[in-house]
Amino acid sequence: MNFENILSTYEDGITTITINRPKKLNALNKATIKELHEAIKQAEKDRNTRVILITGSGEKAFVAGADISEFSDYSVSQGERLAAQGQALLFDFVAHLSTPVIAVINGFALGGGLELAMSAHFRIASDNAKMGLPEVSLGVIPGYGGTQRLPQLVGKGRALEMITTAGMIDASQALQYGLVNHVASQEELMQLARKIAAKIVKNSPVAIASAINAINAGFEEGENGFDTEITEFGKCFGTADFKEGTTAFLDKRNPTFPGK
Repeated sequence: MNFENILSTYEDGITTITINRPKKLNALNKATIKELHEAIKQAEKDRNTRVILITGSGEKAFVAGADISEFSDYSVSQGERLAAQGQALLFDFVAHLSTPVIAVINGFALGGGLELAMSAHFRIASDNAKMGLPEVSLGVIPGYGGTQRLPQLVGKGRALEMITTAGMIDASQALQYGLVNHVASQEELMQLARKIAAKIVKNSPVAIASAINAINAGFEEGENGFDTEITEFGKCFGTADFKEGTTAFLDKRNPTFPGK
Protein backbone atom coordinates (compact mmCIF):
# COMPACT_ATOMS: atom_id res chain seq x y z
CA MET A 1 0.00 0.00 0.00
CA ASN A 2 1.27 3.47 -0.89
CA PHE A 3 1.14 6.09 1.86
CA GLU A 4 1.11 9.88 1.53
CA ASN A 5 1.81 10.88 5.13
CA ILE A 6 4.03 8.12 6.50
CA LEU A 7 7.03 6.00 5.56
CA SER A 8 7.35 2.31 6.48
CA THR A 9 10.60 0.36 6.26
CA TYR A 10 11.69 -3.09 7.43
CA GLU A 11 15.10 -4.43 8.48
CA ASP A 12 16.23 -7.32 10.71
CA GLY A 13 12.87 -8.01 12.32
CA ILE A 14 12.13 -4.32 12.94
CA THR A 15 9.50 -2.25 11.09
CA THR A 16 10.06 1.50 11.40
CA ILE A 17 7.05 3.72 10.74
CA THR A 18 7.86 7.42 10.28
CA ILE A 19 5.18 10.10 10.32
CA ASN A 20 6.23 12.26 7.40
CA ARG A 21 4.51 15.67 7.50
CA PRO A 22 7.48 17.89 8.40
CA LYS A 23 5.86 21.13 7.20
CA LYS A 24 3.01 20.46 9.67
CA LEU A 25 5.44 19.24 12.38
CA ASN A 26 3.98 15.77 11.73
CA ALA A 27 0.55 16.77 13.11
CA LEU A 28 -2.08 14.05 13.11
CA ASN A 29 -4.98 14.50 10.74
CA LYS A 30 -7.63 11.93 9.86
CA ALA A 31 -5.71 10.68 6.84
CA THR A 32 -2.51 10.18 8.85
CA ILE A 33 -4.36 8.33 11.62
CA LYS A 34 -5.87 6.01 9.03
CA GLU A 35 -2.51 5.43 7.34
CA LEU A 36 -0.86 4.71 10.69
CA HIS A 37 -3.54 2.14 11.43
CA GLU A 38 -3.00 0.43 8.07
CA ALA A 39 0.80 0.44 8.33
CA ILE A 40 0.77 -0.91 11.88
CA LYS A 41 -1.79 -3.57 10.93
CA GLN A 42 0.45 -4.66 8.05
CA ALA A 43 3.46 -4.88 10.36
CA GLU A 44 1.45 -6.86 12.91
CA LYS A 45 0.44 -9.39 10.24
CA ASP A 46 4.02 -9.74 8.98
CA ARG A 47 5.50 -12.73 10.84
CA ASN A 48 9.00 -11.38 10.24
CA THR A 49 8.27 -8.17 12.15
CA ARG A 50 9.06 -8.65 15.84
CA VAL A 51 9.17 -4.96 16.89
CA ILE A 52 7.57 -1.77 15.57
CA LEU A 53 9.24 1.63 15.97
CA ILE A 54 7.15 4.78 15.51
CA THR A 55 8.90 8.12 15.04
CA GLY A 56 8.56 11.47 13.28
CA SER A 57 10.46 12.89 10.34
CA GLY A 58 13.01 15.63 10.85
CA GLU A 59 14.58 16.79 14.10
CA LYS A 60 11.85 19.11 15.42
CA ALA A 61 8.83 16.94 16.13
CA PHE A 62 7.63 13.43 16.81
CA VAL A 63 4.04 14.66 16.47
CA ALA A 64 3.27 18.25 17.46
CA GLY A 65 -0.43 17.56 18.04
CA ALA A 66 -3.61 17.04 16.09
CA ASP A 67 -4.59 19.05 13.02
CA ILE A 68 -6.93 21.52 14.76
CA SER A 69 -8.29 22.92 11.50
CA GLU A 70 -10.11 19.62 10.92
CA PHE A 71 -12.36 19.87 13.97
CA SER A 72 -12.50 23.51 15.08
CA ASP A 73 -16.17 23.78 14.07
CA TYR A 74 -17.36 20.38 15.34
CA SER A 75 -20.55 19.89 17.36
CA VAL A 76 -20.79 17.91 20.63
CA SER A 77 -21.78 14.70 18.86
CA GLN A 78 -19.07 15.14 16.24
CA GLY A 79 -16.48 15.67 18.97
CA GLU A 80 -17.52 12.49 20.75
CA ARG A 81 -17.39 10.56 17.49
CA LEU A 82 -13.94 11.97 16.69
CA ALA A 83 -12.54 10.74 20.02
CA ALA A 84 -14.27 7.35 19.88
CA GLN A 85 -13.21 6.60 16.32
CA GLY A 86 -9.65 7.81 16.86
CA GLN A 87 -9.20 5.75 20.00
CA ALA A 88 -10.54 2.60 18.35
CA LEU A 89 -8.68 3.04 15.06
CA LEU A 90 -5.24 3.94 16.39
CA PHE A 91 -4.60 4.57 20.07
CA ASP A 92 -6.32 1.55 21.64
CA PHE A 93 -5.30 -0.49 18.61
CA VAL A 94 -1.62 0.24 19.31
CA ALA A 95 -1.93 -0.30 23.07
CA HIS A 96 -3.35 -3.80 22.60
CA LEU A 97 -1.09 -4.88 19.76
CA SER A 98 0.69 -8.19 20.37
CA THR A 99 3.86 -6.91 18.67
CA PRO A 100 5.84 -4.53 20.90
CA VAL A 101 5.63 -0.89 19.80
CA ILE A 102 8.31 1.61 20.85
CA ALA A 103 7.67 5.32 20.44
CA VAL A 104 10.89 7.04 19.42
CA ILE A 105 10.22 10.66 20.42
CA ASN A 106 12.56 12.83 18.36
CA GLY A 107 11.22 16.28 19.29
CA PHE A 108 7.86 17.80 20.24
CA ALA A 109 5.24 15.27 21.36
CA LEU A 110 2.20 17.37 22.14
CA GLY A 111 -1.51 16.62 22.42
CA GLY A 112 -2.36 13.72 20.13
CA GLY A 113 1.36 13.18 19.59
CA LEU A 114 1.98 12.45 23.26
CA GLU A 115 -1.19 10.36 23.33
CA LEU A 116 0.19 8.29 20.44
CA ALA A 117 3.51 7.89 22.26
CA MET A 118 1.71 6.85 25.45
CA SER A 119 -0.31 4.21 23.60
CA ALA A 120 2.99 2.55 22.59
CA HIS A 121 4.32 -0.12 24.92
CA PHE A 122 7.14 2.16 26.00
CA ARG A 123 8.96 5.31 24.95
CA ILE A 124 12.47 6.68 24.44
CA ALA A 125 13.24 10.32 23.70
CA SER A 126 15.89 12.63 22.31
CA ASP A 127 17.39 15.12 24.72
CA ASN A 128 15.69 18.00 22.87
CA ALA A 129 12.21 16.47 23.18
CA LYS A 130 9.35 18.37 24.78
CA MET A 131 6.14 16.65 25.90
CA GLY A 132 2.75 17.92 27.01
CA LEU A 133 -1.02 17.85 26.72
CA PRO A 134 -2.00 21.48 26.02
CA GLU A 135 -5.64 20.83 25.10
CA VAL A 136 -7.20 22.88 27.94
CA SER A 137 -5.57 25.98 26.47
CA LEU A 138 -7.89 25.41 23.48
CA GLY A 139 -10.98 24.84 25.61
CA VAL A 140 -11.01 21.07 25.23
CA ILE A 141 -9.43 18.05 26.97
CA PRO A 142 -7.25 15.23 25.66
CA GLY A 143 -9.55 12.93 23.72
CA TYR A 144 -7.30 10.12 22.53
CA GLY A 145 -6.72 8.48 25.90
CA GLY A 146 -4.50 11.13 27.47
CA THR A 147 -6.54 11.60 30.65
CA GLN A 148 -6.28 7.86 31.31
CA ARG A 149 -2.80 6.85 30.17
CA LEU A 150 -0.87 9.82 31.57
CA PRO A 151 -1.96 9.16 35.20
CA GLN A 152 -1.10 5.47 34.75
CA LEU A 153 2.41 6.42 33.68
CA VAL A 154 3.30 9.40 35.87
CA GLY A 155 0.71 9.35 38.68
CA LYS A 156 -2.50 11.29 39.25
CA GLY A 157 -0.97 14.46 40.70
CA ARG A 158 1.65 14.93 38.00
CA ALA A 159 -0.87 14.18 35.28
CA LEU A 160 -3.32 16.72 36.66
CA GLU A 161 -0.59 19.34 36.83
CA MET A 162 0.54 18.69 33.26
CA ILE A 163 -3.01 18.72 31.89
CA THR A 164 -4.41 21.67 33.86
CA THR A 165 -1.37 23.91 33.28
CA ALA A 166 -1.18 22.89 29.60
CA GLY A 167 2.57 23.00 30.13
CA MET A 168 5.43 21.07 28.57
CA ILE A 169 8.12 19.01 30.26
CA ASP A 170 11.54 18.31 28.81
CA ALA A 171 13.15 14.92 28.25
CA SER A 172 15.02 14.84 31.56
CA GLN A 173 11.83 15.55 33.50
CA ALA A 174 9.96 12.95 31.45
CA LEU A 175 12.66 10.45 32.39
CA GLN A 176 12.34 11.40 36.06
CA TYR A 177 8.54 10.99 35.85
CA GLY A 178 8.84 7.57 34.20
CA LEU A 179 7.09 8.82 31.08
CA VAL A 180 10.08 7.73 28.97
CA ASN A 181 12.51 4.87 29.62
CA HIS A 182 15.65 6.36 28.09
CA VAL A 183 16.99 9.67 26.78
CA ALA A 184 19.66 9.96 24.09
CA SER A 185 21.06 12.64 21.83
CA GLN A 186 19.24 13.27 18.56
CA GLU A 187 22.12 11.62 16.69
CA GLU A 188 22.07 8.47 18.86
CA LEU A 189 18.31 8.12 19.36
CA MET A 190 17.48 5.74 16.51
CA GLN A 191 20.61 3.72 17.20
CA LEU A 192 19.43 3.24 20.78
CA ALA A 193 15.93 2.32 19.59
CA ARG A 194 17.30 -0.34 17.26
CA LYS A 195 19.63 -1.67 19.97
CA ILE A 196 16.68 -2.16 22.34
CA ALA A 197 14.54 -3.61 19.53
CA ALA A 198 17.30 -6.09 18.62
CA LYS A 199 17.18 -7.47 22.16
CA ILE A 200 13.42 -7.98 21.83
CA VAL A 201 13.78 -9.65 18.42
CA LYS A 202 15.86 -12.44 19.99
CA ASN A 203 13.05 -13.51 22.32
CA SER A 204 9.86 -15.50 21.78
CA PRO A 205 7.21 -13.38 20.04
CA VAL A 206 4.49 -15.69 21.38
CA ALA A 207 5.66 -15.23 24.97
CA ILE A 208 6.01 -11.48 24.44
CA ALA A 209 2.43 -11.26 23.15
CA SER A 210 1.27 -13.17 26.24
CA ALA A 211 3.21 -10.82 28.51
CA ILE A 212 1.69 -7.75 26.86
CA ASN A 213 -1.80 -9.18 27.28
CA ALA A 214 -1.21 -9.98 30.95
CA ILE A 215 0.28 -6.57 31.73
CA ASN A 216 -2.53 -4.72 29.94
CA ALA A 217 -5.12 -6.76 31.87
CA GLY A 218 -3.85 -5.30 35.13
CA PHE A 219 -4.87 -1.83 33.94
CA GLU A 220 -8.29 -2.74 32.56
CA GLU A 221 -11.48 -2.29 34.53
CA GLY A 222 -13.15 -5.60 35.33
CA GLU A 223 -10.02 -7.60 34.51
CA ASN A 224 -7.85 -9.48 36.99
CA GLY A 225 -4.26 -9.24 35.85
CA PHE A 226 -3.14 -12.13 38.06
CA ASP A 227 -5.79 -14.43 36.55
CA THR A 228 -4.78 -13.37 33.05
CA GLU A 229 -1.14 -14.04 33.90
CA ILE A 230 -1.99 -17.56 35.08
CA THR A 231 -3.94 -18.28 31.89
CA GLU A 232 -1.24 -16.86 29.60
CA PHE A 233 1.48 -18.69 31.52
CA GLY A 234 -0.34 -21.97 30.97
CA LYS A 235 -0.86 -21.28 27.27
CA CYS A 236 2.89 -20.84 26.80
CA PHE A 237 3.43 -24.52 27.68
CA GLY A 238 1.55 -25.53 24.54
CA THR A 239 3.68 -23.47 22.14
CA ALA A 240 6.53 -24.43 19.86
CA ASP A 241 8.43 -21.43 21.23
CA PHE A 242 8.34 -22.91 24.74
CA LYS A 243 9.63 -26.23 23.46
CA GLU A 244 12.43 -24.49 21.53
CA GLY A 245 13.33 -22.17 24.40
CA THR A 246 13.58 -24.88 27.04
CA THR A 247 15.34 -27.32 24.71
CA ALA A 248 17.89 -24.67 23.74
CA PHE A 249 18.49 -23.82 27.39
CA LEU A 250 19.12 -27.49 28.29
CA ASP A 251 21.32 -27.91 25.19
CA LYS A 252 23.24 -24.74 26.16
CA ARG A 253 22.66 -23.04 22.81
CA ASN A 254 20.86 -19.92 21.63
CA PRO A 255 17.20 -20.51 20.76
CA THR A 256 15.69 -19.95 17.33
CA PHE A 257 12.05 -19.21 18.03
CA PRO A 258 9.57 -20.23 15.30
CA GLY A 259 7.00 -17.73 16.59
CA LYS A 260 4.19 -20.20 17.18
